[in-house]
Amino acid sequence: MANGTTFKTCTCRNAEGKRIGASCPKLRRSGRGGERWNSAHGKWAYQLELPPHADGRRRNPLRRTGFDSLEDAEAELDHARGLLALDEDPGIQRRITELMLSVLKDTRKLPDTEEVRRKVRTRQDLNRQVTVAEWLEEFLARKRRIEATTRSGYAAHVRLYLTPYLGEIRLDRLRVSDIAGMFDAIEEFNEIIAAERASGDPERVAKVRYRRPVRAATMHRIRATLRHALNIAIKQDRLLDFNPAAVVELPSVTRPKPVVWTAERVIKWRADYAARVESARRVGARVDVIGFYISAERPSPVMVWTPVHTSAFLARAQRHRLHVLYRLIALRGLRRGEAVGLRWEDVNFAGGSIGVHWQITQLGWQPVQGKPKTDASDRVIAVDAETMKLLKKHRTKQAKERLAAGDQWVDSGFVFTDELGRPLHPQVATDQFYWIAFEAGLPAVRLHDLRHGAASLMLAAGVELKVVQETLGHVSSTFTRDTYTSVYPEVAAAAAESTAALVTVPPAPPRSR
Repeated sequence: MANGTTFKTCTCRNAEGKRIGASCPKLRRSGRGGERWNSAHGKWAYQLELPPHADGRRRNPLRRTGFDSLEDAEAELDHARGLLALDEDPGIQRRITELMLSVLKDTRKLPDTEEVRRKVRTRQDLNRQVTVAEWLEEFLARKRRIEATTRSGYAAHVRLYLTPYLGEIRLDRLRVSDIAGMFDAIEEFNEIIAAERASGDPERVAKVRYRRPVRAATMHRIRATLRHALNIAIKQDRLLDFNPAAVVELPSVTRPKPVVWTAERVIKWRADYAARVESARRVGARVDVIGFYISAERPSPVMVWTPVHTSAFLARAQRHRLHVLYRLIALRGLRRGEAVGLRWEDVNFAGGSIGVHWQITQLGWQPVQGKPKTDASDRVIAVDAETMKLLKKHRTKQAKERLAAGDQWVDSGFVFTDELGRPLHPQVATDQFYWIAFEAGLPAVRLHDLRHGAASLMLAAGVELKVVQETLGHVSSTFTRDTYTSVYPEVAAAAAESTAALVTVPPAPPRSR
């Protein structure tokens, strides 16, 4: 019995109504060569002794019935024996036993031998069964010592994608195909958004107005979040021995290159903007001029104004109290958070420079103050004399606002504040930027595109690549070179003429007849 045994049994009952099981006389029948099993009656079964409990108490044997053939019963008996033989340690044998009984109760099948073998070898918790959703919740709870914005990104990926698509799957049964299926579903949803927007039907377009397609770069970040969470499950909790997120293939991320707003591109953009406004008016819908201005079709996600466009914008921006903020972004390439996070103590009027040592970013809608994320972003950059002069005028205006505010003034120390001295919300800078650009009659770009424009201006002016890299706060000049390769048409034409002028080609001799 220690190694298990097979037998045949049935559901017949005696005169008192008790099941007689293996004692039923119908299980065997006589024939030539003696008595043999009756194939038309009963089912095959097996019984296997199990390791005792930790306190030495005997455990009920594993008894399984309902097999159509002796071979089937012996196969499962061998399976159960093999599981118990995976490790000689009594404690591990008890955990294997508990796993066997638990899985049999849930699935009516024994656990896979190779799966249990891997768990035993890597000392995983055999009996812990958590879903992907449960583990991701625990993963977020453990990530306490990270920046708020990073945590927010993890939480968004978990809430919007990972839990809805994968949450119900048991963690140890998560497959590569499950993760690939999630990204297939995301791409299908992208197609739905594109189809609705291309329909021309205002009602259908309105339904997806605030739904943005999930781009390839975002998919890579979603996978990175899942891969990180699963790596912790492997290394710290030994819940897995393989990370399926590490081998899922995704479309390569092609970083969009800045594209300059040439005259031809502006004409097409204005036509699309006008068509959107006219369509809304035709159906009696509200004309959201800024919404249409931002959403009108552009040749590239990253568009750059020409020097003439940038000059027109800065001229119009002079009417606004945040004029110097936009000038710093447009000429020195500050990020939005770095510009609104600039402090007076980091402005060096004597040296003509500013220190980028602080930033204000957004966590959802909530502004978050913090240090720049990388060492390269924490930097000191030179500022032109005109901008320094404008910063002095801005400080004088701020002093007048302080007097007007009286006791309500908040001495925050930031260069750019609201009328009461409070730190500027980053979205305020963005909203005002769109209005100024719209009023100036310029083609739409994002506020961050002013930073791209600054890079292109510096490169077009002949500034060395290393200086551009340090000014922008990039880690390497390779990234700077690969991202900012656009040049203005007139600069490209001048470069072509200069190159051709270096080569003198004598005129071709006349052809003889």
